[in-house]
Amino acid sequence: MRTLIVIPIIHTEQDMGSLLEQTKQAYVTRYGHEKWAEHLKSIDNVWSGIRQMIAVLELPYARVHLYQDGLPLCGKEADIVKEVAAQGSQNHQFLVELMAQGAQLMGTEDPPLLLQEYQFHQGALSGGKQGHENQQQEQSRRLLAERDRFIAGRINATLPAGEIGLLFVGMAHSVEPLLDVDILTRHLLPSLKERQGKAKC
Repeated sequence: MRTLIVIPIIHTEQDMGSLLEQTKQAYVTRYGHEKWAEHLKSIDNVWSGIRQMIAVLELPYARVHLYQDGLPLCGKEADIVKEVAAQGSQNHQFLVELMAQGAQLMGTEDPPLLLQEYQFHQGALSGGKQGHENQQQEQSRRLLAERDRFIAGRINATLPAGEIGLLFVGMAHSVEPLLDVDILTRHLLPSLKERQGKAKC
């Protein structure tokens, strides 16, 4: 039996760079700077809670594999994580801490798919395809589904028997149904998973 602990995440500016900066500008325009500050504080609180809950599990880190939403399979995964961590990403800072305790970082995503989705969202945020909302939504769903298949395939192929995976993944993803039957999944924040089921992000 293999175990995968699914950890829902919210991406920040440090994680996604200019793409999320555009999202921030749209958010501030609509809701104001005060609401954005409240949003950032809520993210800080989530990461504080995640760190505490992982610590309580007392995992055998030499047998832990780290899978990160948005981290390409490229041979330079550790360098990418350290660079983003240095820019202030709590997600990636936590990965660095887990690696220092012996956890193994795994390339998780297909680089061409990540590039396709990044370019798609840049075009959508800049209003490049106005009047084609249904087409945009369908393309977004298709790209997300392809990413999920690749992520699940990586976990299926690289998580050894008797070991533990930590999957840091956005709540819009649906990787679980694509996992091998011998992988037991647990949710670090079950209440967020239930909320996702009621209202898909």
